[in-house]
Amino acid sequence: MDGRKGIWIGAVVALAIGLVSLRMEGQGSRTAEALFTALDANGDGSLTRGEIESGFNSWFTNWDTTKSGRLTRDEVTSGLSKLLPTPPAAKPGQANTFNPAGNSTPIAVRQESVDAMVAALPTTPGTTPLRARKVLVFAHTGPGGFVHASIPLAAKAVEELGKRGGLWTTTVSYNAKDINANNLKQYDAIFLDSTTGCFLDDADPSVTAARRAAFLNFVRSGKGIAAIHAATDSYHTDCLAAQAAANSGTGGRNFMAIILAAQLLTATGEEHKNAVTRQEWAAVGNDWFQKLNKDNTGKVSKADFIGHFKSLLPPFSPRMFSEPKPVLQWPEFNKLIGGYFKFHWPDPQLIHVKIDDPNSPLTAMFHRKEFEIRDETYTFAQESFSRRNVHVLTSIDYSKMSAEDKAKEVNPRTDGDYALSYIRREGQGRVFYEGHGHDDRVYAKTPMLAHIRAGIQYALGDLRADDSPSVK
Repeated sequence: MDGRKGIWIGAVVALAIGLVSLRMEGQGSRTAEALFTALDANGDGSLTRGEIESGFNSWFTNWDTTKSGRLTRDEVTSGLSKLLPTPPAAKPGQANTFNPAGNSTPIAVRQESVDAMVAALPTTPGTTPLRARKVLVFAHTGPGGFVHASIPLAAKAVEELGKRGGLWTTTVSYNAKDINANNLKQYDAIFLDSTTGCFLDDADPSVTAARRAAFLNFVRSGKGIAAIHAATDSYHTDCLAAQAAANSGTGGRNFMAIILAAQLLTATGEEHKNAVTRQEWAAVGNDWFQKLNKDNTGKVSKADFIGHFKSLLPPFSPRMFSEPKPVLQWPEFNKLIGGYFKFHWPDPQLIHVKIDDPNSPLTAMFHRKEFEIRDETYTFAQESFSRRNVHVLTSIDYSKMSAEDKAKEVNPRTDGDYALSYIRREGQGRVFYEGHGHDDRVYAKTPMLAHIRAGIQYALGDLRADDSPSVK
């Protein structure tokens, strides 16, 4: 699997049952129609066993570009991409897309979401700041990253939290150029607003290096980083490939082709299967005809093919995908942020949140009580997260998750340790992270807003807390 495809295969795993499922429902008939047309060799509006067999055989021969006698997952995906309708191109910065160009423009925010957030702002005062503070909300998404629709709401929440009690002033930036040593001198903390992808990188390696150095020097010199949700879905894919794809304009992927390829390979009997033989491939086509030719007429109409197409395939599951291998081209960031994304339960998964440090001022708003939340909940790759690196504030009460929900995750953590929020020291500076924040409803919860406020004040240096690693 090449770097570009690895980025987007990982993206599909991340998207999993949620947004992808909606797209599949909306585009399933178009997919079925495209396949029917490709198989209907004589154009008579019906399919015979011979046409399906011939079509599958032809696809195998044409898609087996290496002539290995096996079709790889990538070859099936590539072949299907030529048969299926071209997906609509994502506009630069378009919300709720894996955007090849990332996002460098402000996103519109729904007024009702802003109103709900403002109504939920904490009425209890924050910690009195030691001096006037400035926070830079960095809302830029790297090339190929998922552009979260909640980004502008999170930025507005940071701004409003700072205004209440004069805790800090806020500047919002979607421009990676603002991360430079000179500009950062005026700020006390950076809030990473679901940044995603390789959010500081540029086509010019020297520019990338300068931005990364400015970012690290900023926090290590004694300032702070506060981060939410997709900030940990950053710098674990191939940054160079993502940038090359963005520059060439070929970064997009046909999601339906990726999903359908996974379903076709799984139909041969194995999840995570990455290649099929000609015999296995032919068996799938034969199975299609057997299922569709229920009246034994020897022909399948277009209407029947489209109407029953969904039943020909195993239900889509993220478990159909092997876990993409991380590509860590900035390990300093991976350690700083505390972990990197592996999987998420789709919104609105019910999560029981336990309080790991009930004595911390950053969890005081939860009153030592476990609580429930629904959101898109991230998990971290096993090797990327450790309590030896962070001081955990809250985490998933994994014992309360159903076996069915646990089974949605491929290769779950062997330790059952799923942190949600934590703090840590980075040099002389401080880092706070909260994993929830995908959906607007999170910002309409007073305790969550108070938690984010406390995290920002910790990052600023105004709120003292035990930030020693949870495991010494």
